[in-house]
Amino acid sequence: MLSSTSALILLVITLPIAIWAAMSDLKRMKIPNKAVLALAAVWPLIGWYLVPFDAWLWGFALMAIVLVIGYLAYVTGTFGAGDAKYAAAMAGIFTGADYGLVMLLVAGCLIGALVTHRIMRAIPAIRRLTPDWESWTQRRYFPLGFAMSGILVFYLLAQIWPQV
Repeated sequence: MLSSTSALILLVITLPIAIWAAMSDLKRMKIPNKAVLALAAVWPLIGWYLVPFDAWLWGFALMAIVLVIGYLAYVTGTFGAGDAKYAAAMAGIFTGADYGLVMLLVAGCLIGALVTHRIMRAIPAIRRLTPDWESWTQRRYFPLGFAMSGILVFYLLAQIWPQV
């Protein structure tokens, strides 16, 4: 549903927020509420300009649905609260998306983030540069903000590239 121009505008605005959330989650295993609020503000502030009005309204519905699902996942202990809020904040951008592509990106980014994190954790030079990162020593939980930021960025990049 996003045009390549709309996706480019969203990418320019959301990329710093996505990097902030990913780095914070890697370092502290927490996504700051300010990052979530900044990303959540993108849809109401400029979404109306980038997509048709009815799609913009559906974006709010999608954000609410993802928030409820994320909360339920949080309550069961399968998802962090910050991860649930971050997923809901980015959900509006996926309104009208090809959900086959989105599911492919979700799977690819989850696997890619896990492999990248484990490789980076095993490299002594990286560990010396980032000795205080909590995600290096965390055994039970994984910094999903790292993967979710990838999903958002790669989705927007896929919308920018011309369709074949």
